[in-house]
Amino acid sequence: MIYFTSDLHIGHANIIQYCKRPFASVEAMNQTLIGNWNRRVTGNDTVYVIGDLFFRDSVRAEDYLGWMNGEKRLVIGNNDKEWMRETDLPKYFASVERISEISEGKRDFVLCHYPMMSWNGMDAGSFHIYGHIHNNLHDSYWPLLRTMDNALNAGVDINGFIPVTFEELVTNNKRHKEASLSKQPGGRQITPESFVQ
Repeated sequence: MIYFTSDLHIGHANIIQYCKRPFASVEAMNQTLIGNWNRRVTGNDTVYVIGDLFFRDSVRAEDYLGWMNGEKRLVIGNNDKEWMRETDLPKYFASVERISEISEGKRDFVLCHYPMMSWNGMDAGSFHIYGHIHNNLHDSYWPLLRTMDNALNAGVDINGFIPVTFEELVTNNKRHKEASLSKQPGGRQITPESFVQ
């Protein structure tokens, strides 16, 4: 099975407040993220991590990577550079790239940590899977990005804090986009409980 995830930010205490994550502490968040990963992912699965697996060098990545099931393929995010320098990457990752183009069945994907407005194969129905924006609905890019059905946010904040399949990505992104259309200024924050787990 192939799974996608992004922006776990393992070790990042402030992300709990920034993204309104439902954790009492960074330790509880780290434990939940790893536990969810291992409940879903088996040794025969592949997980594409679309950036920001850890937060800079806030934790020793190798203390966690050995416990995470499956073949891991990393697409580098903006917070990955520091921990990557201290990690034996070939020991834990089957690939490490800034951008990746893959196929699963009859579907083509372009994976990049940052949302793109145009990508290879876009007009032929390829999908772009990204991260970086977490559950943010307020920046100037969102009105355009939410209209792009083939651009899918793999961030844990809208995907139940667990690696997800392509089909789950589609479902969760649709819910996230629909919720953003009905959100009024000053309205409620979208929470992870709204999405498939």
